[in-house]
Amino acid sequence: MSHISAPADVPPAPPVQAPAAAPPAGLAHLPVPLFAMTMGLAGLGLAWRAAAHVLAWPAAVGEGILALAALVFLATALLYALKALRHPGAVAAEFRHPVRVNFFPTISISMMLLAVAAQPYAGLPAHVLGGVGAAVQFILAVVIFRRWIVDNIEIQQSSPAWFIPIVGNIVAPLGAVPLGLVELGWFFFSVGIVLWGVLFPIMVYRIVFHHQMPAKFLPTLFVLLAPPAIGFLSVLLLNGGVLDPLARVLFHVGLFITAVLLTMAPLFARVPFSLAWTAYTFPLAAMATAALRYHALVPGMATQALAVALLALASAVIVVVAARVARAVAAGAIFRPEPE
Repeated sequence: MSHISAPADVPPAPPVQAPAAAPPAGLAHLPVPLFAMTMGLAGLGLAWRAAAHVLAWPAAVGEGILALAALVFLATALLYALKALRHPGAVAAEFRHPVRVNFFPTISISMMLLAVAAQPYAGLPAHVLGGVGAAVQFILAVVIFRRWIVDNIEIQQSSPAWFIPIVGNIVAPLGAVPLGLVELGWFFFSVGIVLWGVLFPIMVYRIVFHHQMPAKFLPTLFVLLAPPAIGFLSVLLLNGGVLDPLARVLFHVGLFITAVLLTMAPLFARVPFSLAWTAYTFPLAAMATAALRYHALVPGMATQALAVALLALASAVIVVVAARVARAVAAGAIFRPEPE
């Protein structure tokens, strides 16, 4: 029997390539944006503390949330410190990343918020924590702002997350003013509020006149709400509690941005879960706190209803986000590399 052979000019079939293995999960992939969950919890705790003062609601709720925020911060800081020790290259790569670098100040802002939370209980430790947080925030703001000037950055690389390293400075007066460091509070507030005035038009231009941000980054639009809300609270502290024109402008701008974001709720509801969801938390808590303070200065049925509604919204959203983040941590998903 003769054997039929293939023609000599037919090339052999290429070998079947095995699919590339996914990078292994591990501590090296722990993302720095995880610290934003501490910001959200601390902001919510401070909002409930304000509700205890303004509405005579149970004080234990806010203090319990603040204690939880402190525990979450300690756990996250311990894990990230281990990452820095075992995988310094991964931390350096995260700091060089044009987007993720903007989340490093979530560490310093968390420290400043927890210092405010701890002031009634531990004076000196709270002062030290707040001072270290403010110093780290200043250093990060200088380094990141310098990078924007020196490096070539495309408009598509910008996002509302840019507000975190620069405009995050307006958190500092919340801790500085009660210590009598009013001039230091004015320094941080001035830097944050002026640069907010610069960055806000850039963000609006990027959002309106360029391609829409990828869906997974849409939650960062809530970062637009934080500067006017925290700016309002800081102005009240800096000017002795007087509801001056600047404070009114900041509060009402915050209300407008809140209204715009609420009309986009169906769009946000379609965004798959990721750590970007933590961007919902702190801005909503800050706006709820601002509404409570505004109601204390402008009492009435309308301002009370607004404050209660915003606090209820912030509480519901933060509970949902915290539960999803906790589930991701328990499942180990937080230790897997995120898709670009």
